[in-house]
Amino acid sequence: MRAMLRAVGETSITAGLILMLFCAYLLWGTGAYTQQQQLLLQSELAADRAARERLSAVRPGEALAVLRIPALGRDYEYAIVEGVGTAHLKRGPGHYPDSALPGQVGNFVLSGHRTTYAAPFNEIDELEREDEIVVETREARYTYRVTSQDIVRPDEVDVLAPVPGKPGIRPVRAFITLTTCHPEYSAAERLIVYGVLKESEPREE
Repeated sequence: MRAMLRAVGETSITAGLILMLFCAYLLWGTGAYTQQQQLLLQSELAADRAARERLSAVRPGEALAVLRIPALGRDYEYAIVEGVGTAHLKRGPGHYPDSALPGQVGNFVLSGHRTTYAAPFNEIDELEREDEIVVETREARYTYRVTSQDIVRPDEVDVLAPVPGKPGIRPVRAFITLTTCHPEYSAAERLIVYGVLKESEPREE
């Protein structure tokens, strides 16, 4: 009996250590990967900016723009990747290809991880009305202001509509929508942050 209890205890300790290592990888190992990919994406943006590439020419997996949210810290900066597939979101926040481009009339929709892969959208629930969301492209700097938040089911895709939450309505303004999982460590629901374009500032040649 003692031998059996000892074996069970040792197995439990081993399993616990393995679980701790796995959790550490999810929190820090995946973050290191994303940080490396972010450096590559930002280098890509710098090169394309010099070439004055148009946003419409960006392909899935390539860098689209830079995202800054001052309310989440002075150092908050992520390169946005085109696409929202699994591989895309491991690199950083992703742009839904069928949604509007930055600054365009319609809904510019971004998705991002909340817990792993650097968790770029971990704190977007802290955003308040009038907080700024800045998107800088090769062509201009767009500043959106937060208007509201919502929590929806994963199948409530109306938030992706050209006018968020109002499918079938033709947009006349430029919107931004940030989406991520809710609550943390779960995909049971989606946390949504909405905003509207406040101002546009063309980049100097």
